[in-house]
Amino acid sequence: QVPVRESGGGLVQAGGSLRLSCVAYRSILSSFSGYDMAWHRQAPGKERELVAEISAGGRTTYADSVKGRFTISRNNGKKTVYLQMKDLEPEDTAVYYCRSPGTWGQGTQVTVSG
Repeated sequence: QVPVRESGGGLVQAGGSLRLSCVAYRSILSSFSGYDMAWHRQAPGKERELVAEISAGGRTTYADSVKGRFTISRNNGKKTVYLQMKDLEPEDTAVYYCRSPGTWGQGTQVTVSG
């Protein structure tokens, strides 16, 4: 397992932006670059869904609902994965979770007011 900690959530108005961060705080620096990482989210009353993922090689995939608005990236030197979110919509309101090999973070709340 690769424990991670998310940050960067908050309350934002529709059309605004946020950047989430996920740090693999116990990972050995040389190992992190080999991990596939992902962001998921779970809205109230809904199942957890994949938002975006980034492979060890940097290949990215996105849910259709966020394409063109969200960008996932990674900084291996900082053992961190980011989720840049722009043009946020009330439908993006959810707890956002970082997924690393074998485990999940505790999540960070994103609330978009209309």
